[in-house]
Amino acid sequence: MADVFHRSFFLEGPAGRLEALLWTSSAPNPGFAALVCHPHPLYGGTMHNKVVYQAAKALHQKGAPVLRFNFRGAGRSEGEHDKGAGEQGDVRAALDYLAAEFPGKPIVLAGFSFGSSVGLRVGCKDSRVSRLIALGLPVNNVDVSYLRECAKPKLFIQGGRDEFGSREKLETAYATFSEPKKLVFIDGADHFFTDQLDEIAPVIHDWLDSQA
Repeated sequence: MADVFHRSFFLEGPAGRLEALLWTSSAPNPGFAALVCHPHPLYGGTMHNKVVYQAAKALHQKGAPVLRFNFRGAGRSEGEHDKGAGEQGDVRAALDYLAAEFPGKPIVLAGFSFGSSVGLRVGCKDSRVSRLIALGLPVNNVDVSYLRECAKPKLFIQGGRDEFGSREKLETAYATFSEPKKLVFIDGADHFFTDQLDEIAPVIHDWLDSQA
């Protein structure tokens, strides 16, 4: 059984210190590090959100070091919410940390809801990010047209009854996204995957294995 190590600390972000949590393991490393971004801070979203936790755990089960952090103004992070604009700088600061801590390792960037929207925007452009995972992408309310030009491997996990990213709207948008891509609906699940959280990890594991 591999030993698991938890490290709580603060990252230096563009608007002040960002509260962060890093999981590492004594298990063999799969050759990547991971970052998971949380949902909307103004609606209670933090790095301890249940969906974020499940995604982080799924990535960590593959032996990867996994970083979570609180966006500016959330938890004990400094600064104020910036409607997704400044938060992109927070994501870059987290990527800077991972790149320095695990040099040369490609980064898998995952995010849930607001975190998926902000994270994908940064991850598509940042050369350190090799793969992208979006859970509960809120396509009803955000522009995702940039994904037409994003040629990195992308996994989308969506509840079949997501209130903020309807199946119809996501399927229409997804048809325009660049390959490689994969879309998995968890039938009957709402935006928060209520009572179906345990269905997230197998989807992530299957996709990661298919990329190996």
